Amino acid sequence: MSNKKKIMTTAAGCPVADNQNSITAGARGPILMQDVHLFEKLAHFNRERVPERVVHAKGAGAYGTFKATADISKYTRAKLFEKVGNECEIFVRFSTVAGELGSADTVRDPRGFAVKFYTEEGNWDLVGNNTPVFFIKDPSKFPDFIHSQKRHPVTGLRDGIMQWDFWSLSPESMHQVTWLFGDRGIPATLSNMDGFGSHTFSLWNDNGERYWVKWHFKTQQGIKNMTVEEAAKLAAENPDYHRQVLFEQIEEGENPSWSVNIQLMPEADAENYGINPFDITMVWPHADYPLIEVGTMELNRNPVNHFAEVEQATFGPGNLPPGFGASPDKMLQARLQAYPDAHRYRVGINHAALEVNKPRCPVHTYHRDGKTRFDGNGESTPVYQPNSFDGAVDDASYREPPLRLSGDADRYSHRVGSDNYTQAGNLFRLMDSAAQQRLINNIVGAMQNVPREIQERQIAHFSKADPAYGAGIAAGLGI
Repeated sequence: MSNKKKIMTTAAGCPVADNQNSITAGARGPILMQDVHLFEKLAHFNRERVPERVVHAKGAGAYGTFKATADISKYTRAKLFEKVGNECEIFVRFSTVAGELGSADTVRDPRGFAVKFYTEEGNWDLVGNNTPVFFIKDPSKFPDFIHSQKRHPVTGLRDGIMQWDFWSLSPESMHQVTWLFGDRGIPATLSNMDGFGSHTFSLWNDNGERYWVKWHFKTQQGIKNMTVEEAAKLAAENPDYHRQVLFEQIEEGENPSWSVNIQLMPEADAENYGINPFDITMVWPHADYPLIEVGTMELNRNPVNHFAEVEQATFGPGNLPPGFGASPDKMLQARLQAYPDAHRYRVGINHAALEVNKPRCPVHTYHRDGKTRFDGNGESTPVYQPNSFDGAVDDASYREPPLRLSGDADRYSHRVGSDNYTQAGNLFRLMDSAAQQRLINNIVGAMQNVPREIQERQIAHFSKADPAYGAGIAAGLGI
């Protein structure tokens, strides 16, 4: 075997200088469009599976209602939040992340928690998970991460060696790994889990002031989880258990609900806060930014057709009506582009006009033609802008405040200066001794057949989070 290293290239054969870090304006982002390597990776990744979703393939969904319980108009100009009692229809899709369309619901996996708010100013899509953090912080690593969680190219099997090899070489995953292998890694039902926007988003008001925001959905049914044994039994007996329970709850009028909360950070605070507030592997401590309840969400209507509504539902983090905004979160910046690209490929260029995705307010675009055009295609209205024939016009009054940026455009290492262990250790220390032992047992079981070198590398990360954490896993593995 040759010892000469193979140089990674683009599909066009050009050498790749850095496959670890995206090009950003300053160390905290945002992503620059000139990072063609990043977008080639994401675009290729979106097209790897036909026709199911590459991730979040197995899902369940339902319609419901959101009601504002607080007036937060001083933070956002969004009409939805201008007074208490405002309502809008919603559609929610829950999903497992790694499993295919026919996989079992009760596996250990993060759950997707995507909410489409049909507001009077357009659709607002909040696309998150049932965890407040994620495994990686730079989008360039997303295809690599998912490949490690999917199937081995030789055996066609899910492969623990690939998973732990990636995690052990990506210490930023420690916080999410601790969430995943803890009790909440397998929720009892979809209505017994919290949801999170996970990313940092923003709100902005009529005065041009911006606030950074994190969204939290707190279940009103209470947090309930499954044991490993219960989950394995249900996976064998009823792999669609979570989907079935959600449908039956709504059919029987036991409408699940969540309180909707936010954490708010003034824009200027981000410069001097102790952690990077745009790092999705971190949470904002509630002692610094407490939860503020702003609404309630109830699911009360099942889809009429699962494929037409649950499978063809598309969510775009960039669907942001006036008053809502993104942030320099690098993972979010890439999702703004990658999600609609996946929808165009998987469902079609006109996916937004499907009934489940269609806004409940008037739509005036200059999009025409394309595959599966099933409406009037704009009829006789103008197809260009500006025009002299009463076509829709842009309106500067909806302009978001400018985002202040600093720093040179470069590929900044997302691992330099990053504390990957404190919050993971804090989460471990929040658990009682019995929960800590279940976490350790779950990890030991998952790492049992992983090569010793990878086990030792990963144990070093657990030990940095908390010495007892690492020692417990080492003992369980006989190291």
